[in-house]
Amino acid sequence: MVQPRSPRRFGLTAALIFLVASVGTSASADIISLPASALSPSPGVYTPGGLFTDTLGNIVVMTGGGNAPNVGLASGRNDDGFSGPILLPFAIDFFGTTYNELWVNNNGNVSFGGGIAAYTPTGLTGAAQPVISPFFSDVDTRNPASGVTYLDSNAQRVVVTWGGSSGSPAGVGYYDREADKLDLFQLVLNDPNNIPAGQGAIGFFYGQMQWEVGFASGGQGGFCPAGTVGISCFPGAVGFGDGAGNAITIAGSTQAGISGIVNNQYIWFNKNLTPIPPDVPEPSFLLLLGTGIVAAYRRRRKVVA
Repeated sequence: MVQPRSPRRFGLTAALIFLVASVGTSASADIISLPASALSPSPGVYTPGGLFTDTLGNIVVMTGGGNAPNVGLASGRNDDGFSGPILLPFAIDFFGTTYNELWVNNNGNVSFGGGIAAYTPTGLTGAAQPVISPFFSDVDTRNPASGVTYLDSNAQRVVVTWGGSSGSPAGVGYYDREADKLDLFQLVLNDPNNIPAGQGAIGFFYGQMQWEVGFASGGQGGFCPAGTVGISCFPGAVGFGDGAGNAITIAGSTQAGISGIVNNQYIWFNKNLTPIPPDVPEPSFLLLLGTGIVAAYRRRRKVVA
C-alpha cells in the first residue's frame, strides 16, 4: 500500500568555511554545513562519457509505492518506491562503516541497510538510517511527462540519474503527479581506490532544478508558501546523514531556495566526505579541513529525544 499522504512536521575556494553546529540539549549530533560556494557551475549533468552522450543505464524498477512488497511497473514510474539491495561493484566506507550494497529510492536519495519510502526529509540528516541525498524530496514519476530513475553501473563507477528520459535530459516531477516543473540530478559513486583525475569519490550533479517540495510536504506548485518553511512545509535535503543525527549538508538544505542553490551546479567529495574545492587551497588549509571532518566523526553522540 502506498504510504498515506498528509503534511507532516519533521522535527572553496580558499575561503571555504566549515560551520559545525550542535543541535539538541543534553546530547547532540554533529551537523557540518558547507557553504554554497562549495558548489561549482556545471557544464551539464554528468554521464560516464560526457553530457548525455552515453546511455544512462537501465530504468530502476522500484516497489509499487511506499513499502509495498510487490514489484512496480517496468516503466519505472512510481511514487515513494525503492529498489534494492543493489550490489555495489566496490565497497564504500560511509561514516566509518563499510557497505557493499545500497538501495535506490525514488525520492532523490540512496540508502544503506534498507529502502526509504519517506517523502519528506527528517531534519537536516534526511532519514533515520544512513543516506546520501543529492536531492531528498517528494519525487513523483507517475506523470508521463516526467522522467524516471536510471542506474548505470560498471566496475569503476555507479551513476544514478533522477530524470533521465529515453537517454536525453528531462527531469522528474513532484507529488501529486505534477510535471509542470521538473528536476534533473545525479549521484556519482567512483571506486574509492580508482578515482579518475579531476573527480572525487562521490559527486552530486544538477541540471535544471525547477521545484523543491511536493504537495504532501506542504508545498504549492513545487514551493513553500511564505512563512511555512519548517512549520508545515519542508523543502528538499541535500547532503549526507549517518542515521544517528550526524550530517554533512549544503547550506540551504531543507530551506526555501535550495533548488536555486543547486540549479546547474555540481560538487565532488573525497572519500572522507570532504568537498573538493573548485580552486585547490593551501596544503595547511586542506589539513585543517580534514582534521575538522575527522574530529566531527569522533564526537558523534547519541541523540536524546
